[in-house]
Amino acid sequence: MKIKEGFELVVICGEAVIVGHGVENMDFSKVINLNESAAYLWNKVKGTEFDARRLATLLCEEYEVDEATALRDSEQVMRDWQAAGLTTD
Repeated sequence: MKIKEGFELVVICGEAVIVGHGVENMDFSKVINLNESAAYLWNKVKGTEFDARRLATLLCEEYEVDEATALRDSEQVMRDWQAAGLTTD
């Protein structure tokens, strides 16, 4: 999986928000904001191929979380990003 080109994480009033650039990425019906750990993952994997195991490893390196929880959370983040149209397969 990979984050699609044309999306950028910006911080607005302390909130991490995904902004789309270009007509094909404009959807004013929704705002996508990320919590701290999802924003951390976004910044680490932007521009690279990744899977749930890679995200889980990053979470374990940065936070005090066990591997099973990190993997479960990583799989959910990937589903959320995919449902929002932020990633490619």
